[in-house]
Amino acid sequence: MAEQPMLKFVKIERDMPEKREAKVRREDFNEIYAEYVDTKAKEQSSRCSQCGVPYCQSHCPLHNNIPDWLRLTAEGRLREAYEVSQATNTFPEICGRICPQDRLCEGNCVIESSGHGTVTIGAVEKYITDTAWEEGWVMPIAPAKERTESVGIIGAGPGGLAAADVLRRAGVQVTVYDRYDRAGGLLTYGIPGFKLEKDVVMRRNEQLEKGGVTFKLNCAVGKDISFADIHAAHDAVIIATGVYKSRELSVPNAEATGVERAIDFLTVSNRKSFGDVVDAFESGRMNANGKRVVVIGGGDTAMDCVRTSIRQGATSVKCLYRRDRANMPGSQREVQNAEEEGVVFEWLSAPKGFTTDGDHVAGVMVQKMRLGAPDVTGRQAPEVIDGADYVEDADLVIKALGFEPEELPTLWDQPDLEVTRWGTVKAQFTTGKTAMPGVYAVGDIVRGASLVVWAIKDGRDCAEAILEQFGATALAAE
Repeated sequence: MAEQPMLKFVKIERDMPEKREAKVRREDFNEIYAEYVDTKAKEQSSRCSQCGVPYCQSHCPLHNNIPDWLRLTAEGRLREAYEVSQATNTFPEICGRICPQDRLCEGNCVIESSGHGTVTIGAVEKYITDTAWEEGWVMPIAPAKERTESVGIIGAGPGGLAAADVLRRAGVQVTVYDRYDRAGGLLTYGIPGFKLEKDVVMRRNEQLEKGGVTFKLNCAVGKDISFADIHAAHDAVIIATGVYKSRELSVPNAEATGVERAIDFLTVSNRKSFGDVVDAFESGRMNANGKRVVVIGGGDTAMDCVRTSIRQGATSVKCLYRRDRANMPGSQREVQNAEEEGVVFEWLSAPKGFTTDGDHVAGVMVQKMRLGAPDVTGRQAPEVIDGADYVEDADLVIKALGFEPEELPTLWDQPDLEVTRWGTVKAQFTTGKTAMPGVYAVGDIVRGASLVVWAIKDGRDCAEAILEQFGATALAAE
């Protein structure tokens, strides 16, 4: 009788891919986890319990068929595993790298709650799709039939690109407009290479371009082209701009030289990784080398900033967060990685202003906090501890306080584009449809700052809604 290929979680322990030593990985921007070998991927996949109600799948925004592709991997049917994986996820190799699995699929794994350690879902997902690329299974899009309808997509981030993929597979003509010189949005210029190496994003962009997606880059809507012109040129328009406006601090000396926004710091660093000549880096302004760096914030963007600063050669890196570790919004896995690499976290600490030496920042005036009664979100609100202030010396301060939407109705001269009181575009969550005829919106510009996987879901759902309007189908592609 053949051996049962699954349910081996009792005798096989959880085993993540090997993580490079901190003292080695802090010297470069390469990804920190090695790749599974085939036998290890099969072994770890075989730990899946194949439970009747797969909470991993239900807690994945894309509802990926995780138990199915784990079983196929365990059985050595890797090409089939890839086909199942990519059927619901436009970019599985990206989600496998950057999704916070500890809060989504892996965090809801049934065997984890029974004390056996979750299945390494993200690492297996990454392995499956990386193998698919190596073996040539990932092909350019080849629609069974071309259609005459066209869709303009504003924003080449994960939401816009996911919509482009679904629409092109159905034969729709797609043009993507983006303000940057490379497609990918935050995948390209926001997320550092140690989490997502840039060739992974570039090969997906190339696959979309070879499949017939037209990219118009270095093209800022409202400046290089009007929204009205895009609307007139296409049968439908998808707004997928994301949220790029950084939240600011209203404290003394907030405008001092050396106090920088996280998105600017990360963009400069990623451009350097591409080999670009970047004045802000060459001048030393956004180069952490030899500096005492303080990052303000507790989300994943803050984690990206502290770990980037380490790799740039900062003499010290500290992260200030106004709540404690248990209440921070960022991934606990990323906090652990940062601590291993030498980052110091100052919990229950908030800035009240900056000291300066001339026009340049010299330190952060820190006020210590304690957690009081819960606020409207249910989280304990931080309260200032009187008399516990101190100054944290700093040569470079990076504000990672989150992002807000830009004022699109004003920037694009579109007063009829309805927005919420938070500035996000009003759109149906299921379809992305706005009140403007033929105009849709997806991702962070609708949700507010959120996860890449949610943007992918929104893009796919919106594309399918548009196809329904066109009388087409999302399955009409090879």
